[in-house]
Amino acid sequence: TDYVQTKLLPIPAPRRTPAMLLEEIIGTDGVKAVEKAGFINFHAVGDTGNENGRMQELVAEAMTLDYDTADPEKSPAFFLHLGDVIYYNNTDKGYQAQFYVPYKKYPGKIIAIPGNHDGELFKWDGAPTGQQKTLAAFQRNFCQPKPGVPPGAGTIYREMVSQPGVYWWLNAPFVDILALYSNIGEGPGFISGKDIGRQQKQWFEQALKAILKNRSNGISKALIVAVHHPPFSNGGHSSSTQMLANIDDSCWRAGIQPDAVLAAHAHNYQRFTRRLSFQNENREVPYY
Repeated sequence: TDYVQTKLLPIPAPRRTPAMLLEEIIGTDGVKAVEKAGFINFHAVGDTGNENGRMQELVAEAMTLDYDTADPEKSPAFFLHLGDVIYYNNTDKGYQAQFYVPYKKYPGKIIAIPGNHDGELFKWDGAPTGQQKTLAAFQRNFCQPKPGVPPGAGTIYREMVSQPGVYWWLNAPFVDILALYSNIGEGPGFISGKDIGRQQKQWFEQALKAILKNRSNGISKALIVAVHHPPFSNGGHSSSTQMLANIDDSCWRAGIQPDAVLAAHAHNYQRFTRRLSFQNENREVPYY
């Protein structure tokens, strides 16, 4: 773990306040439809990057079947990518082959947090991944100054939203999602550290406090934390226990716990129920 920390790369600062409203993703009419339905659902998938993405296209086709044009408010509001959008080719060509082509028929908007491969400058064999600065390609496609079709999309019309940064807060009806970047280690993941600083963890803590304040003002929503490396894992990749300790520390300091945690990285499906006592209440938190 100490060795991995020496290999981590800087976390780019958000380009603006790291909070998004759902209107920025699906527009005002889309938000009204969600509110009218009385619930929100969304897709969440990770580790999809693949130079030969036929299997990825089959999954995207299956996800597309969840959209109902006759009853759009029951369709997924968006697709949250949980990281490793790209493997080993952080260039426009890599994004075209591994992201835009597989999702060319997917009708929903896509937002994301980066995975370890999205931030890499070099592959396992020492060859460059094509980006000179960590997460440059990710930011070019997901964190544009304004919504639009990035150059990597080529002839595929995929309008991408303008995320404020590589970590962010989505303030939506019925749910708050706090998305964190856990850096380039193959394992474990880190949201803060000696070399990468504590800015992200400090922001996370402040966002938690703001959500708690909203709850005290009568705005009660589910709270989901999303991060690429899994806090708990029993296969594929091991648990990121130090990262979990950082998340826990922020939650205890802020006085609020997530209702669910989403992660990726392990290349399989796992679900854990964490039982904890918090503020004199017994809680059960699912970790996916």
